[in-house]
Amino acid sequence: MNISELMAQGATVIDVRTPGEFQGGNVGGSINIPLNEIPQRVQEIKEIKGTILLCCASGNRSGQAHTYLRHQGVDCENAGSWLDVNRLKAMA
Repeated sequence: MNISELMAQGATVIDVRTPGEFQGGNVGGSINIPLNEIPQRVQEIKEIKGTILLCCASGNRSGQAHTYLRHQGVDCENAGSWLDVNRLKAMA
C-alpha cells in the first residue's frame, strides 16, 4: 500500500520534529513525538492501533525513527516530509 492509501484508511501520523518545528506547522491530527523521545515512548507508540506514518521536515529523522521502531516490532512507514503528508491528506 502507498502512503495515500494508508492515509485514506486512517493511519496515525507521528511527526518526529522538535516541538518548535511542529508548532510552526503540522499535519492536522498528527502526534508530535520528537525523535530523541522515541526510545522512551516505544510502549506508548506500540499501543497505537493500525499503521503509523512517520514524518519530519525532509524524511531523514522519520527514516531514523522508522528503522528504530521496526526493530522494536512497530508497524510503521516513513512518509517523509510533513508537507507531502499534509498534501496527501488534503487529497484523501
